Amino acid sequence: MKWILALTAAAGVLIAGILAYVFLVLAPGLPALDAVTDYQPKIPLRIYTADNALIGEFGEEHRDFVPIKDIPAVMKNALLSIEDARFYEHHGVDFIGATRALLADLGGGFHQGASTITMQVARNFFLTQEKTLNRKAKEILLTFRIESALTKDQILELYMNQIYLGQRTHGFSSAARTYFGKSLDQLTIAEAAMLAGIPQNPVRHNPAVNPQRAKERQILVLKSMLKKGVITEAQYDQASKEHLTITGRQQFDSHADYVAEMVRQQIVAEYKDAAYTSGIKVYTTLLKADQDAAYEAVRKNILIYDQRHGYRGPEVFIRLPQNEDERDDAIDEVLRQHPANDKLLAAVVTESSPKLIKAELASGESIEISGDGLRFAAGALQSNAKSDLKIVPGAVIRIIQDSKKHWGVTQLPEVEGAYVALDASTGAYRALVGGFDFNRKKFNHVTSGWRQPGSSIKPFIYSAALEKGFTPATLINDVQLSATSEEALRWDPRNDDGKYDGPITMRTALAQSKNVVSVRILKSIGINTAYQWLPRFGFSKDKQPDNLTMALGTGSVTPLQLASAYAVFANGGYQVTPWLISKITDAKGKVLKEFPTPSAGTEETRVIDARNAFVTDSMLREVTRSGTGAAASVRLNRHDLAGKTGTSSEAVDGWFAGYAVNIVAVAWMGYDDPKSLGSREFGATLALPIWIDSMRVSLNGKPEIQRPVPDGISNAEGDWMYTEFLNGAGIKTLDIDTTSVTSP
Repeated sequence: MKWILALTAAAGVLIAGILAYVFLVLAPGLPALDAVTDYQPKIPLRIYTADNALIGEFGEEHRDFVPIKDIPAVMKNALLSIEDARFYEHHGVDFIGATRALLADLGGGFHQGASTITMQVARNFFLTQEKTLNRKAKEILLTFRIESALTKDQILELYMNQIYLGQRTHGFSSAARTYFGKSLDQLTIAEAAMLAGIPQNPVRHNPAVNPQRAKERQILVLKSMLKKGVITEAQYDQASKEHLTITGRQQFDSHADYVAEMVRQQIVAEYKDAAYTSGIKVYTTLLKADQDAAYEAVRKNILIYDQRHGYRGPEVFIRLPQNEDERDDAIDEVLRQHPANDKLLAAVVTESSPKLIKAELASGESIEISGDGLRFAAGALQSNAKSDLKIVPGAVIRIIQDSKKHWGVTQLPEVEGAYVALDASTGAYRALVGGFDFNRKKFNHVTSGWRQPGSSIKPFIYSAALEKGFTPATLINDVQLSATSEEALRWDPRNDDGKYDGPITMRTALAQSKNVVSVRILKSIGINTAYQWLPRFGFSKDKQPDNLTMALGTGSVTPLQLASAYAVFANGGYQVTPWLISKITDAKGKVLKEFPTPSAGTEETRVIDARNAFVTDSMLREVTRSGTGAAASVRLNRHDLAGKTGTSSEAVDGWFAGYAVNIVAVAWMGYDDPKSLGSREFGATLALPIWIDSMRVSLNGKPEIQRPVPDGISNAEGDWMYTEFLNGAGIKTLDIDTTSVTSP
């Protein structure tokens, strides 16, 4: 009896000691619950188009905050069935499970499964992951405090938005986008079960990294859901067999990486580090359809150009070991170093012949390429092909699927391209593609690529000439300067096609892009006249030559600057300032800043006379009707297009700048290390196809518009001219010196 009393007393002392330790030592040192009672999740900066398509996200943690009422039942049921089936019944701690966990601790183990949702919230918000009794006791105390401070729904809401789910992703909403490219409300039972299986071990059960283990865990979740009665047997059978397409990458609604980076820089400059964590949302002026079309057009036409100029060979060669495991490791390693470039996938060749290539992809899939899929690289499959060109086992090649799901050999292009579209009236960006691929080259060619504009500068020289009495009907002699000058010329410019037509109208000269005529016009009006005229359109004086080569575009412009300049002709004579951001909100949708659409066409922004804009526009329309840009009118089946091709010296740059309705756009192609694009390449073959493919979408459904004739011009003898240059007998005769020229 005495030993029982002694044991009871000892137990009482031990319990009293434990309680004293818990309430006098541990409890006072527990952190405040502000982190959960005033939950402020780290939500990244997100950037959208004007029509709410997500185009960029920046922050250390990928997270959406979704209120518990908006989380679909299938996601909640999947999670609770595997993590805490009695969540709404217990008071934070499952004592049976907790006792089991403590015993496991004493035995040197730790049973994670005993943790309830609330205990996980306590651990994730306030504690380390160390497996000690001290930490476990703190966790239980915090669990009770959380249960008394928050409702069950509030606790579950915290958990489902905060929990780490792999791939830098926090919360189930962000995980749904990362792994499946879907919003939470679009998830199937199978997908919800896959996500619900991740929290126990985000590394082991990450479906992008360990698909087999993730699948095994998903089946356990589905079985638990069936056992709990939240799905039927038929739903279980269907979900367990459903094939899931898993990406494991951030999914955006549109390809606009260059725009997203432009916005990021601006927002971070203003909001500093808070930009990455406070849930700021930025709405741009881009239109999703226009942006998608521009992205596809740039990539498609760059690849078409690249294929016109031949196959350059595999990206690299590796030795394929005989041992199967070692071979798989070697393939995995090299393909990690050569990631997919959108639809251009890297593959390691395992067998090759002139009629068949077998290769393996990063996904582990084995593919075969034959027939037309080999045509581009046919020379590299011949026995006498050069070693650096030849496709052999161990070669890393690029492949792409056509519309019929057939594989073909391709390659990453070396050439670059760019496209930008603006609202010609307001300057709002509608589309911007700064290069072939942002992840390869982050240099934004639209805003920072200073290149020679070639003939795309000519309309501005012609515009200046209109103010000196020239008209579209004015005749200029299209012959080499050396043919009409007795001077010894250091510079004797030629027409690109080597053809000279004698006296032709200024309208025809612009349509056919006659170099010699442009130089003669510049000589006649005076270099300084044009030099002072160009800044009206936003061109930088210090980027333009003050000699006759100005007429051939030997200065420097960016695609954005050129688009803004052409907008002046498109909108009737007004300068526009490109603008990108329309609204900035906080995480709850409260507007932090709003930028109203600028007023279109105010007298303060007028830079050329309405007459000048109209007459120049009429000549630019001729370019797309009968001149170097005629393919645009044919392929788009429109009669209201205006624009100009441009090819710089030696075909280093190819351009097309043009507009219709209220959209002005510029396309460019060239090498970052300037070199010729080819002796048979011109703006019409390089940039115009990009412009056409992009504008086809931008102009879809928009009716053709005829511009009203402004006051002060007349149609005399079949063409437009200022009325002030008319006399009683008809067109005023101009004294145009076309017989001599000063060398630049």
